[in-house]
Amino acid sequence: FFFFFFFLLLPLLPLFLPSFLLPETMASRGNKETDVMKQKLEEQLDRLMVQLHDLEEARADMEEEEYQAERADTMEQLKEFEESLKKMGKGNMSLVDDIGAMQLAIQAAVSQAFKTPEVIRLFAKREPGQLRARLAEMDRDVKIGKISQDMLVEQKVEILTALRKLGEQITSEEAQFLTSHGSAALDEFERVTSDLADLKVLEKAKSQVDGAAK
Repeated sequence: FFFFFFFLLLPLLPLFLPSFLLPETMASRGNKETDVMKQKLEEQLDRLMVQLHDLEEARADMEEEEYQAERADTMEQLKEFEESLKKMGKGNMSLVDDIGAMQLAIQAAVSQAFKTPEVIRLFAKREPGQLRARLAEMDRDVKIGKISQDMLVEQKVEILTALRKLGEQITSEEAQFLTSHGSAALDEFERVTSDLADLKVLEKAKSQVDGAAK
């Protein structure tokens, strides 16, 4: 009778055991692999952003030719990183949003629509809250003379553009600010990334259809 009762309750055993004692499912393994891959991508992006930041900080002490050569090398590394992201995006749909944001941020850096490494990094990591916090901090800093009005305008344009690309709402006043302070590089970035977004929607839909067919 005891053994009969034991086998009867066996299917309910997972409900009473701590999760760390249960066998790892394929889904959980897949989630862990995705998290590890995402972390590696973010680490690689952080390295490139630190490299770009250090280069801008050292510009005053460098010959212009040396600076341009170093910057071109960093831009080439960013392009290579973007190419690897494209390949990963096709093979891992669970990372498509993260990869898409990173691609947009890299496009912004390479096209020189964005020039601030920290803004590019927060854009790539999809951190709208931190972008908003940076904007508020810069508004305070310009009032006390810690940064120039020109620096505020440049970074505010970058932050508001990043927020809009991340699907965040911006006010009508902020939209007007973007219109008033746009640039040719920013206009080109908007055009190229709009085409890229449309293409990604089609690719994602095709992948979902192909998956359903299987």
